[in-house]
Amino acid sequence: MKGNIHNLGINTLRMLAADAVEEAKSGHPGMPMGAAAMAYVLWTKFLRHNPRNPAWPGRDRFVLSAGHGSMLLYGLLHLTGYQVALEDIKNFRQWGSLTPGHPEWGHTPGVETTTGPLGQGFGNAVGMAMAAKFMDAHFPGKEEPLFDNKVYVLAGDGDMMEGVSQEAASLAGHLGLDNLICLYDDNKISIEGSTNIAFTEQVGARFAACGWRVLQVQDGNDLEGLEAALAKAQQSSGQPVLIAVKTQIGYGSPGKANTAAAHGEPLGAAELARTKEALDWPQEPRFFVPEDVRCEMGKCLERGEEAEKEWQQKWDAFASCHPEAALQCSCWLKGELPIDWDADVIPFAPDAKGQATRAASGTILNWLAAAVPNLLGGSADLAPSNKTYLSGCGDFQKGSYEGRNLHFGVREHAMGSILNGLALFGGLRPYGATFLSFADYMRPSMRLAALMKLPVVYVFTHDSIGVGEDGPTHQPVEHLASLRCLPGLAVVRPADANETAAAWRHALRQHEGPVALALSRQNLPVLEETTICPEESVARGAYILHEGAERPELIMIASGSEVSLALQAAKTLEAEGRLIRVVSMPCQEWFALQPASFQRSVLPEGVPRMVVEAASSFGWERYGGAGGVYVTVDGFGASAPAERLFEHVGLTAENLTEQLRKTLAKR
Repeated sequence: MKGNIHNLGINTLRMLAADAVEEAKSGHPGMPMGAAAMAYVLWTKFLRHNPRNPAWPGRDRFVLSAGHGSMLLYGLLHLTGYQVALEDIKNFRQWGSLTPGHPEWGHTPGVETTTGPLGQGFGNAVGMAMAAKFMDAHFPGKEEPLFDNKVYVLAGDGDMMEGVSQEAASLAGHLGLDNLICLYDDNKISIEGSTNIAFTEQVGARFAACGWRVLQVQDGNDLEGLEAALAKAQQSSGQPVLIAVKTQIGYGSPGKANTAAAHGEPLGAAELARTKEALDWPQEPRFFVPEDVRCEMGKCLERGEEAEKEWQQKWDAFASCHPEAALQCSCWLKGELPIDWDADVIPFAPDAKGQATRAASGTILNWLAAAVPNLLGGSADLAPSNKTYLSGCGDFQKGSYEGRNLHFGVREHAMGSILNGLALFGGLRPYGATFLSFADYMRPSMRLAALMKLPVVYVFTHDSIGVGEDGPTHQPVEHLASLRCLPGLAVVRPADANETAAAWRHALRQHEGPVALALSRQNLPVLEETTICPEESVARGAYILHEGAERPELIMIASGSEVSLALQAAKTLEAEGRLIRVVSMPCQEWFALQPASFQRSVLPEGVPRMVVEAASSFGWERYGGAGGVYVTVDGFGASAPAERLFEHVGLTAENLTEQLRKTLAKR
């Protein structure tokens, strides 16, 4: 083996990746082999991290947005001293291993976020950088900053092609996030071959136009050039930095370097042997780590402990001078809510005219924000419609990072990804808002939030054909069903202002997954029945809103704006001597978590059921049953006043009453 200790370390990363992919018979060796040098320089000379304490708040963050190159990250974690053993490397992509095919947050020590869907990690990194700026503005330290964290993201051509990265980069440049540094693995190869077949733009010029400082390293193996660029990036003021590094995918492989074949398949036994020969690497043993490399890269342990010790001294000085602020910061980082944080959320009085649940949400959100100072968020340019602006809390902008109102612009895709980054950084309770019909733009980010169990709240307003004249493009029909099938996401559609208050309160108590609130544009009556509706009722997902009888003749199940209609119809039938129970089911997911005995008490077996919701019937068979009656919307809406649309699809108290009569007559 030839070369200095640093080149040996870089080749160790390359060969660990190549051996692991070969052993697993699947994976992506090319990216780790090409980007190993830049990652080595970053991790051993610039990244502030402590392998013995991966969750240390003062650490820098490293995001591998190009998550298919996960073996690069696993190699770095192993060699720098994280609890990722060589046996874990050997078990790459195997059941139960710490080295899954793509990095998974909460699974592998040192992994800061789950990546794989391209561009998402980039957006997460923007969110992390925003979070660090927010925390620094609120807890500036005594003499030196506590939250001067740098956020590094390694992204490839695929990340740059995905629209989410462009949305996020645009916002990051606008905000002047100079704590954000992107290493761009510019190898010009994607799965189909050269990127010239579809991607010929000047990426650096695009980022410069978005307000980024752009640096170039022409040779991805130029260690001095990489070090100089990273040093410049660290000193950037007022701008995030893109370091475009020209690399060669599959570097070292005589037959596959600079080809698409190096991207997503093992090198093959023969080519792996040729590669080891070309890099002057021993053929055996496989997964070889030179002791000198282990010793050199293991120095990160000592440097990390010293860095954390220095940060702890800064924290101690801050806590000594500002004990209340330090206590608050600790509570934030632990995810604790203030004592009596929801005491000012009082019940809404019964009101036949009522108000839209989006309006009630806005009132409640401002009540909660007064008591929960780390609650922050915003809208995709729809705050006046979503009712998500926090009065008196300031705007998060360049130079005023203490603001709690985030302006995402018309960027739902990036918003979802940035919310994940805000939550992952620690200490914050983020929310984001748009129309429910645009939730599809956020779907990849929401899926990852659910996968990571992040406590993000989505505020989706304009939740049905009640949008009215805006027409079918803006009227969500299939969206509730689509979101409900996403594992780990709680979809809550409250019936009125009081259920909305209960939903918000329970959402903020959640630490194990995201919550989506589906809120109405149109006014909904504040029901007398919900004024005595405790939070626990909504928290259970479904409850008996109107009893009718201990053993009813029929159960009506409704959510959101249709609950009041079901209640009217039930009361009309009761005047005729029939026994109808009305169940409000704001959240199917929370109801599914309840004991079977509770579920049976709300929905006893053998009683006919009618489901009422201004959305697709898909999925409701779980509670309505095969023999249930479904008054739902299984087609697109139309451009017309909301009242006319509800009449057209039969979602009126009069039609529900008639449907009840017909159903009961068949018994």
